[in-house]
Amino acid sequence: MRYGGDSRSRLLLIILVVSALFLITLDLRGVKVLDGLRSGSQTALSPFQRAGNAVASPFKNFFSDVTHLGRTRNQLATLKVENFNLKQELINRKNADAQLKQFKSLLDLAGTASYKILNAKVISQGSSQSFSQTLTIDLGTNSGIKKDMTVICDSGLVGVVKEVFPYSSVVLLASDPSFRIGVRIAGSQQIGILTGQGSRKAVLQLIDNQTTLSTGDVLLARGSLQNHPFVPGVPVGTISSVDNSPGAIAQSATVKFYTNFSALGVVAVVVGAPATDPRDALVPPKPHPTPIPTVTVYATASPSPSATKK
Repeated sequence: MRYGGDSRSRLLLIILVVSALFLITLDLRGVKVLDGLRSGSQTALSPFQRAGNAVASPFKNFFSDVTHLGRTRNQLATLKVENFNLKQELINRKNADAQLKQFKSLLDLAGTASYKILNAKVISQGSSQSFSQTLTIDLGTNSGIKKDMTVICDSGLVGVVKEVFPYSSVVLLASDPSFRIGVRIAGSQQIGILTGQGSRKAVLQLIDNQTTLSTGDVLLARGSLQNHPFVPGVPVGTISSVDNSPGAIAQSATVKFYTNFSALGVVAVVVGAPATDPRDALVPPKPHPTPIPTVTVYATASPSPSATKK
């Protein structure tokens, strides 16, 4: 039995080898027998291939989506960083433009009055040592800054230098309650004492009670002996209200400073006073009033009752 099985196996092997050699010979001679076999096998296997693709497709899409999601997150993170940097550049550009505009106005003001100034940037604002309202600037003794020098900005008086260090200085703001300055009214040249009130408003005490104060009067720095601590002619503010209490020894008024102390970015220290008092040369121009729009109304005569009856 074993020998018979071996004979059948050998016979089957010989048949397969002969068949294979026969098919190879036909294929080499150009007979298209194998093409039909390939086509038939492809047709038979197509449903299985489609089924396999349908099963594998969700997994392929999943891994593809995961890959794209990682790339998208990286792109979003990059865009956020770029957006933040652009915003910072825009803010810095706006600040630089604003400071440039203030510097230009400062130069115009100083040039008109013949002040010799040194421009400085504000490092910080807030209380320092025993002073309640101050700011710190980036100039000190190494730049020629000394105590009791007048500090101005593009709109007028800022304060006076109180403490000096090699590379910085502390400026007492005019808004500080301990601040005092002699002022005069532009035009009439009457003098008074201005006292800070801790805000953008101050109190004026007029020395001569014979002068009448008016709302809108402009106050300028009177100037000190040898121009320290104050040089003459610096714009200080305008009178916003007048106290005409009966029996008062001297007139008093509320004054609004020209300077917005909370928005200072650049200032200037007056290191050289003018040879002559600029008087009223620095009085700011009055703002033009906003025109009130006019409305024209056209009236149409109504017909008379008699004309209506006709």
